[in-house]
Amino acid sequence: MDRNKVIVKTSVLGIIGNVLLVVAKIFVGVLAASVSIITDAVNNLTDALSSLVTVVGTKLSGRRPDRKHPYGHGRIEFITSSIIGVFIFVAGASAVYESIMSLINGDAPTYSVYSFIVISLAVIAKIGLGLYFRMQGKRVDSDALKASGIDALLDSILSFGTLVGAIVSYFWGLHLEGYIGIAIGLFIIKSSIDVYRESASKIIGERTEQALIDRISADIAKDEQVFGVYDLIINNYGADRNIGSVHVEVDDNLTAKEIQFLERRIAYLCYLKYHTIMTVGVYAKNVDTELNKTIKSEVYAILSEFPEIIQVHGFYVETEKKIISADVIISFDVRDAEKIYETAKLKIVAAFPDYTVELILDRDFSVSQS
Repeated sequence: MDRNKVIVKTSVLGIIGNVLLVVAKIFVGVLAASVSIITDAVNNLTDALSSLVTVVGTKLSGRRPDRKHPYGHGRIEFITSSIIGVFIFVAGASAVYESIMSLINGDAPTYSVYSFIVISLAVIAKIGLGLYFRMQGKRVDSDALKASGIDALLDSILSFGTLVGAIVSYFWGLHLEGYIGIAIGLFIIKSSIDVYRESASKIIGERTEQALIDRISADIAKDEQVFGVYDLIINNYGADRNIGSVHVEVDDNLTAKEIQFLERRIAYLCYLKYHTIMTVGVYAKNVDTELNKTIKSEVYAILSEFPEIIQVHGFYVETEKKIISADVIISFDVRDAEKIYETAKLKIVAAFPDYTVELILDRDFSVSQS
């Protein structure tokens, strides 16, 4: 709740600030007959709309989970960021269009000292808003606020370009605002694409940061009954709303009761420290006989012949049923993972013709390749 309050208060401040800038710039732009100042004012209006979208998005994302959306509504924030990216694009495209039209029409604005003062204050105000939005965005981990901060800082560049054009026009009679507006507009369009790409990537579902994966894995591995941590997956549904799963390797002599206590310890750790509801599965470690040790050694030797295989886990030999099972992870960089998997499996089958080989092609969710 505190996080949502920070986002809403920051966005409301942005709405008020941008509305004031819109009024001031339109007044000066009309008096000076300057298309760049009026375009800049329209850009500030889109910023106010962006902040309004952020407020609405935050309110919606804070709604409680329901039967249809059991994971909550936190991902609405990602959609909010993408909408802001569209607003930034529209502002950039509008700046380019109006600048081109001013060059075609040969517009010659008339500036005054008051124009310079208003534009200068606008530059300072936008820099202040941009830095404030970015600071608050990082503080509460809000992509929408971060995007609004980038938008405001880019607007300050646009306003500064307008100021430079106005000064050159006033003192030397050279009307450069059209060219400056085109250059800045293209820069804003490029930035809008970056903002939209980042938010769209999160909507699709990104790989969890390796640093977080490593921290969680290290904490789980501290448990004395855990011999290995594998298949750690984190699905994010908004700030501090994670659903995850993990496999741990344990001694195959553990009782169901001992496994239950272990699972609860891990789940409670992840819930308290990482705000993650974690489902825990187990792999049984069985190298208690010389035969099993020999089979494992030979299987791993075969799989090591394939540099594309970056991890093997979940190895187990069912001696009585003569079954060899294991999971292999092949790097995402490999284009034909299925072919490598089939080749590796056939080599194991050839080495152990009396056994059924159950080799599973796992996904590279959490394996560090650095």
